[in-house]
Amino acid sequence: MFFIFDWDGTLSDSTGTIVLAMQRAAEDLGWERPASDKVRNIIGLGLPEAIEVMYPGIEQSDFVGLRDGYRKHYLALDKMKPAAFYPKVLETLQHLKSEGHILAVATGKSRRGLDRVLKSLQLEDFFHASRCADETASKPDPLMLAQLMTEMAVGPQDSVMVGDTEYDMEMGRRAGMDRIAVSYGAHEPGRLTPYDPALCLDCFSGLLAWDRL
Repeated sequence: MFFIFDWDGTLSDSTGTIVLAMQRAAEDLGWERPASDKVRNIIGLGLPEAIEVMYPGIEQSDFVGLRDGYRKHYLALDKMKPAAFYPKVLETLQHLKSEGHILAVATGKSRRGLDRVLKSLQLEDFFHASRCADETASKPDPLMLAQLMTEMAVGPQDSVMVGDTEYDMEMGRRAGMDRIAVSYGAHEPGRLTPYDPALCLDCFSGLLAWDRL
């Protein structure tokens, strides 16, 4: 089976860092701090798309300021306290890999951001493939999934998207593959169940009970 995982909010407990970094970036521009739910709503999108959703019609100068401020604050916060994996994530991934399954990442992070975190975790060579939002279309466009399936020579019938947002679920559905949701990430389970996930996990290790394994 080809498992394709979202990163933030699915494998990595980084949603709080994302929210705080965006709030501080907005305050740097003299704006009102956006509500946490407003920021959580855009987690999973590429950064340009996320900013456009939060602030439709934003001026280019403000866009650049918010983008650069977010990156600055995220790096500072993550350096102070690196985001850890959710419980049982690493053990579950290691088990899946040992059983011969193919593992990939499809993320709204930039390539630089994903490579940085993989290096910090000493997992540079752990995943078989990855796609980031700045090198392909942002979620929920299924292009990154299509590219990953082509790279690994696996069809949608043998692939599954695992994520915590409706963008992950919609992307997987549009790619024609199964979806597995996690309940502990950025979006509430009620936003995920309309996409008919095969499972909705309260703990990541529940993935090993999937009846297709």
